[in-house]
Amino acid sequence: QHYLSLFPLFEALGVRSILLKGGQTGRERAEVLAGIQSGQVQVVVGTHALLQPDVHFARLGLVIVDEQHKFGVLQRAQLREKSAWHPDVLVMTATPIPRTLAMTLYGDLDVSVIDQFPPGKKPVKTLLFSTGHRKEAHRLMRKELEAGRQAYVVYPLVEPSEKIDLQDAIEAAEQLREEFSPFRIGVLHGRLPSREKQAVMARFKKKEIDVLVATTVVEVGLDVHNATVMLIEHAERFGLAQLHQLRGRVGRGLHQGYCVLIHALGRIPPYSRQMPLKLELSRKSRDEIIVENSQGDAISRSTARRRLGVFAQCEDGFALAEEDLKIRGPGHVLGVKQWGEIDFRVADLARDTGLLIQARQAAMELLERDPALALPEHYFLKETLFRKWSEKLALGSIG
Repeated sequence: QHYLSLFPLFEALGVRSILLKGGQTGRERAEVLAGIQSGQVQVVVGTHALLQPDVHFARLGLVIVDEQHKFGVLQRAQLREKSAWHPDVLVMTATPIPRTLAMTLYGDLDVSVIDQFPPGKKPVKTLLFSTGHRKEAHRLMRKELEAGRQAYVVYPLVEPSEKIDLQDAIEAAEQLREEFSPFRIGVLHGRLPSREKQAVMARFKKKEIDVLVATTVVEVGLDVHNATVMLIEHAERFGLAQLHQLRGRVGRGLHQGYCVLIHALGRIPPYSRQMPLKLELSRKSRDEIIVENSQGDAISRSTARRRLGVFAQCEDGFALAEEDLKIRGPGHVLGVKQWGEIDFRVADLARDTGLLIQARQAAMELLERDPALALPEHYFLKETLFRKWSEKLALGSIG
């Protein structure tokens, strides 16, 4: 979609652009790689295929990573290393991962925030339903379908799994066909061949499908203005970034959008009334049963409840990212872990933000006076820096 949007714009400017992705024939790929390496192609739009070792750029000057949360730290580093010098890097995401947000606090990233809705767009209403109230959620969806709208129903799995005993999208579609007859039900998941995926999405856009039952492959890329309902089953198994991306699929037209979360967490109090995180984590209770999310990561029920509570109250992706930082921890700036507890002995990134900003300012002033830390009074600072973190310093510059 990016390539199809950008191609005519660049063509009008006399700039040659090309697409690199998996599934291209050997001949197509060879032609694309030759154009990139020779410099005849100035703009390359691609998937993770750009990370392959046989992709060589003539003069890579700018790297733009969209949906940044879908790339690991080392993958983003790989792209940057495809240049003999450090190219400029722009990372884009609706919900920055905790590590990236922490880096904005440290001052290692400059940030621009687009926080306005497009003209005429209404905020999506987010509703929580426990599994015992699924029929109420389905009534809302039927009401929208009867008004001529369309809906998504999203499940975290494709096939039954011994590890996570959930209904999957394929089984759900059969049940929904019976319940929502005569509305037309379609199925979309990651294991469908590429052409079948494209065909299903095209039918949904043409209103030949009323309800699209899918996995998270609909998280990005689909732009159907008539779709007003995003119903997410087992919502406790999704992260905040995934939920925010899925919510963004609806309400893209003039009609009111609804994001309906069905969960197995019982009653979820408003986020502002939930127990302080530190106190909650210090208490061992029956509530701390571990569940697994859609990436296979183990999370506690209280963490899942906290996520859904804040998600239902907030539609600002950056504010959600800040809460995610508090809940999951910032990960390692000088490492590859993108979330988790930071290895400070005393400091708390969320609690001590003011102190951290002062420390950042002091560090910047010091580096302005002595960029190479060459002055005698900075000898021990430099020696300690390299002794402790010399092998990891490069990772600190990867957004």
